[in-house]
Amino acid sequence: MLNRSLLALTSVVHLLRPAIAFLIRNGVAYPAFAAAAKELFLQQARAELERDGRQPSLSALTILSGVHRCDVRKLTATPDSQDRHAQQDLNLASQVVSRWLSDPRYLGRDGSPAALARSVPVGAAGQKKARRASFDELASSLSTDVRPRAVLNELERLGMVAVEGDRVRLLEPGFVPRQGFAEMATLMSENVRDHVAAATLNLEGGHNFLEQAVFVEELSAASAHRLHVCAARAWQAAFQTVMREARTLHAHDKRHTPPAQRTHRARFGTYFFESNDHEVSDQAV
Repeated sequence: MLNRSLLALTSVVHLLRPAIAFLIRNGVAYPAFAAAAKELFLQQARAELERDGRQPSLSALTILSGVHRCDVRKLTATPDSQDRHAQQDLNLASQVVSRWLSDPRYLGRDGSPAALARSVPVGAAGQKKARRASFDELASSLSTDVRPRAVLNELERLGMVAVEGDRVRLLEPGFVPRQGFAEMATLMSENVRDHVAAATLNLEGGHNFLEQAVFVEELSAASAHRLHVCAARAWQAAFQTVMREARTLHAHDKRHTPPAQRTHRARFGTYFFESNDHEVSDQAV
């Protein structure tokens, strides 16, 4: 039987295959990846030592991480990559999309995001006509520091909305940027990182995070597509339910809980993947 360390390594190598294919397609060769992995091993070794209440000395970091002593000395003398690449808060464009997908004011009768007027028309007397949802209202409800036009331009750049005359429509099916490599790469890394974190913590015991999947094989291409459509519809319903609850809880905690106690974050997501097992694919394992 394989020992625990070898099982862990085998599992991680397996899940890294599509990530390595992604790196190669984007010009990242092994030396650059190895250098980044070396720093990452060192960061995580430090975190493990501190979690156990041990001093992250040069020797302890070298033994636990397996990184050569001279590299440990060099890397610990400079700010780590987490400081250099501090995580940014969710940008305003993403917040607008999240509210559009979950707030009943911006949804149609079937629960899907409604096409919104660019702005509320103004009558002859200078008064706004009967109140109805508009994109300008949606953007302004989240921030008065950024003009709605600037938010709309950003969503257009990312391929997330279509402007049709005086209406703005949120594009399907994924409601994620279709343009903007940096934004898409950030979404990928954040989502997949937390997915892997949930799975590994469950595996190690002591946690019971939701981490489930439906698997089926021997499907036709048409059936796989229909299943994708079904999954997308299920996600939209789940998103609206969880997002409404998230907004309610966030507002409650902001009013009633001291900032020092508001230290937790949560992410809920889903994914769908299909491939032709009879074709050579860089996603194959």
